Amino acid sequence: MFRHVPNIITGSRLVLAAAFFVLLSFYQYEGRGDPTLMICAFVIYLAAVVSDFLDGYLARKWHVEGAFGRVVDPFADKILVLGSFIFFAGKNFIIPEVEGHGPHSHMVVKTITGVAPGMVILLLGRELLVTSLRGLSESAGQSFGAVWAGKFKMGFQSGTILIILVYITFRATLLEHQWELPVRILRDVGIWGTIVITLYSGLTYVQKAVSLFRQHGERTPA
Repeated sequence: MFRHVPNIITGSRLVLAAAFFVLLSFYQYEGRGDPTLMICAFVIYLAAVVSDFLDGYLARKWHVEGAFGRVVDPFADKILVLGSFIFFAGKNFIIPEVEGHGPHSHMVVKTITGVAPGMVILLLGRELLVTSLRGLSESAGQSFGAVWAGKFKMGFQSGTILIILVYITFRATLLEHQWELPVRILRDVGIWGTIVITLYSGLTYVQKAVSLFRQHGERTPA
């Protein structure tokens, strides 16, 4: 009876991801900027993070790991993380600001999330590279399991997304109570930390792939 529970939880994370992206698509900071949308998005993403821990824990506890979980679980994780950062770098979170004073002032456009399109390219590039390396390795009969840096990366990325959601939702309140700058700094530390950890984890996978390919080449008769 318990066999299908982890798979159901994993599948439900895709449903949560769809609901999360619908809320992000309806939100606009200048326009449809209802904080209720972002509060709901925060709760849904938090539920998705909990489900990510829960399905793996139950699958290991009940010894029911299967092909469905090995495929869908990382797929759901990547959809949630990459989709979130893609939205955060998009037009729904653009905020106009005035820089400078007096005659030297000028209008600039920024993302309230702090996420730039170039950052998303780095995150996406890392995932595509690791997926390609895993496919090549497993097609050659080599195991290419996750490394600790990759697992830590997912947790750090999820924490950063939650911080960004809090900053967006309560920015007006933070400005009112003069907490905007500390939270913005925390947001930026999370974003840049995500970039560094993502690149580092990608490098560890490249090193692992090179080592596996060298071992395979040494075992292959001339």
